[in-house]
Amino acid sequence: MPIVARLDEFGRGAWIALMVLGFIFWWPVGLAILAFSLWSGRMGCWNHHGMARWNGAMGRGPWSGPWTYARSSGNRAFDEYRAETLRRLEEEQREFREFLDRLRMAKDKVEFDQFMAERRNRASPPPQG
Repeated sequence: MPIVARLDEFGRGAWIALMVLGFIFWWPVGLAILAFSLWSGRMGCWNHHGMARWNGAMGRGPWSGPWTYARSSGNRAFDEYRAETLRRLEEEQREFREFLDRLRMAKDKVEFDQFMAERRNRASPPPQG
């Protein structure tokens, strides 16, 4: 297995460690590894196109703006289906977040009620005197 594929198995941390070691032993090696990792897109820096495809669909998401738009596939029926599916998924995501908020609120309420019950049931200290 080539060394590049082996490092890719370990992920970005392996590339960073190799780059740091390259700088420690001889700085041109570290610089070459840095240039290769940025050029090949292994570091993910400046390469937001992959995530924009998922997060920025239909012109929404972290990289949306006036220069970003949903490209048409050339098939209006598919474009309408995609838009409807994305709208439905966003609605389900919103509903799920609301559900999680209600669940957290219920858990917090149970914990608070338990705390108050323990506080009420705690024996008050006898008066000193």
